[in-house]
Amino acid sequence: MVLFLLLLIALIIVLYRNYKGQNVSKYITEQVQTIYDKFAPYSYKVVREKTKELGQEYTARQYMIQVLIMGGFAGIVTYLYFYNIIVSVIYVLIAIGFIPYLSFLRCKRVYSEFIFEQIQIYTTNVIMEFATTQSFVKSLEGVRDSGILEDPVLSDVNHMIDLAYQDGSIDGAIAFMDNKYPYYIVKNMHQLFLQITKEGAQDTGESLENMQLDIDTLVESVYRDRMDRATFHKKFLQYGIMLYLLVMLIQYMLGNESYIELIKKFYVQLILHGIIIFNSYFLLKGERYYNENVGVE
Repeated sequence: MVLFLLLLIALIIVLYRNYKGQNVSKYITEQVQTIYDKFAPYSYKVVREKTKELGQEYTARQYMIQVLIMGGFAGIVTYLYFYNIIVSVIYVLIAIGFIPYLSFLRCKRVYSEFIFEQIQIYTTNVIMEFATTQSFVKSLEGVRDSGILEDPVLSDVNHMIDLAYQDGSIDGAIAFMDNKYPYYIVKNMHQLFLQITKEGAQDTGESLENMQLDIDTLVESVYRDRMDRATFHKKFLQYGIMLYLLVMLIQYMLGNESYIELIKKFYVQLILHGIIIFNSYFLLKGERYYNENVGVE
């Protein structure tokens, strides 16, 4: 234990001497960021880049705070479980190692919410344009030229227009968009335009108005669901953290000395490791549900 602390202090001194005059924490963050950018999967790079464009990406300082909070919490809790600094350091490193995964989940949520907002804009404005032009392709062109869409939805609308002119029909364009964005409001709106185009309906005002009402109702329910889920997420994290602290209650009931004697038994340590792993899995599963299932449908 003493040897480990000495090595840790020596590492900090070496870093400080080699990068004197610079911000050591900034240097470490930049090096870690370089590694993430090099080995991160393509999907992570895409959603993270869009998160940056939206101004919702964490700064280096925020990531450093996250490292300190998660590492510090893991170190304190596991030391109070096992009273073994080596075990605590291992858990600290594991906890810090999950930060990129949590960042990926968060970026996916931000990206999914952005895409849904773009789809809302797409469907609403295509309906409004169609009420004037009575042409699906002209409606797409009007929405594209309005400047209200952003990539990747803007590029996909451009591709829809190209497909429509290339095929001489809207079937291929609609199939492409339905496969790319399999949302309820997209499929229903496209189905309505297919019926209007193929059946040659004359009075489409009421149908378009009903479709717009459906979109507004869905959007309202989605935003209400997001607020409810954000509130539940805070309570979920508080509950998950409290699960880690139940062992503190056992220590209080047994007494510190009795507890230390108890954890010397092999099977007790296995049980404690199992509690930590189960609680961590519980929290990670909840985080994944909160960030991936954004409630758009």
